[in-house]
Amino acid sequence: MRTLPFVTLDVFTQKPFEGNQLAVFPDAGGLSDAEMQALARETNLSETTFIIPRDAATEQEHGVKVRIFTVAEELEFAGHPTLGTAAFIHKQRHTNEVVLDLRVGKVPVRFTDHDGGVFGEMTQRDPVFGSIHSKETLAREVLQCETSYFDPELPIQTVSTGLAYAIVPVASVEKLASLRFDYKHAAAYLEKTDAKFLYFIARNPESKAQNSHIKHFRARMIFYNGEDPATGSAAGCATAWMAQHGVIGSDEAALIEQGVEIKRPSQIYIRASKTSEAVRNVRVGGYSVEVMRGEVFI
Repeated sequence: MRTLPFVTLDVFTQKPFEGNQLAVFPDAGGLSDAEMQALARETNLSETTFIIPRDAATEQEHGVKVRIFTVAEELEFAGHPTLGTAAFIHKQRHTNEVVLDLRVGKVPVRFTDHDGGVFGEMTQRDPVFGSIHSKETLAREVLQCETSYFDPELPIQTVSTGLAYAIVPVASVEKLASLRFDYKHAAAYLEKTDAKFLYFIARNPESKAQNSHIKHFRARMIFYNGEDPATGSAAGCATAWMAQHGVIGSDEAALIEQGVEIKRPSQIYIRASKTSEAVRNVRVGGYSVEVMRGEVFI
């Protein structure tokens, strides 16, 4: 029988019991794919990560190898597991930059002491912009709503910074809160598109959150494991989409609040660079707090 230590963190928050939960196994060397998947099912969180230790020279060149699992599959990339795992490594190693070697490639996360906590900011892959979705089709096949549910000024578009999301602009925070969503209908729709998930987002000028000097947005993401309190990969895609369509300016900081409807409020800080040629340097940041430590016996 093996004894495997693990920690849990709440990510994209400075307060325990808020944000998005993450389980991290710091020493997953020798675990099989099936064992990692079984452990992810056992934690029953949206994602669980496994750190594969390697020698210092290899980590210096390639980064810290990390694998990310949901309850059903391994992911190429996910945002809150990247930030949370890097925050755990930062705390252990006292380094200001942690580079993770994910299936999608190397993702750097930089840390600074800020506002009484340690703030991490990941730089995601340059975005790939995909298809424009029909508002009429999405309204009819997925949401059973009128097209007035969507922001009339902005397109629904697939974007990927490692994981493809259809970014769905909603006309108001009130409409976002009243979202009627059936994952079976969504999955049937998504099978016919170039997106894996849907990410709903609305401008939130009335936000009471801190940093009132920057633009605020509210978001929701629902998938096969329920509603996600914070989705860093989708936030990166939304950031690129905002920069592309002029919702935020080049390198303009903004804040996405997510998880409000399920009482797991999260704060995701975003920015991206835009030139006449492309959107690049997509950055997604936030805080993480450690909540639990324990052991698993297999």
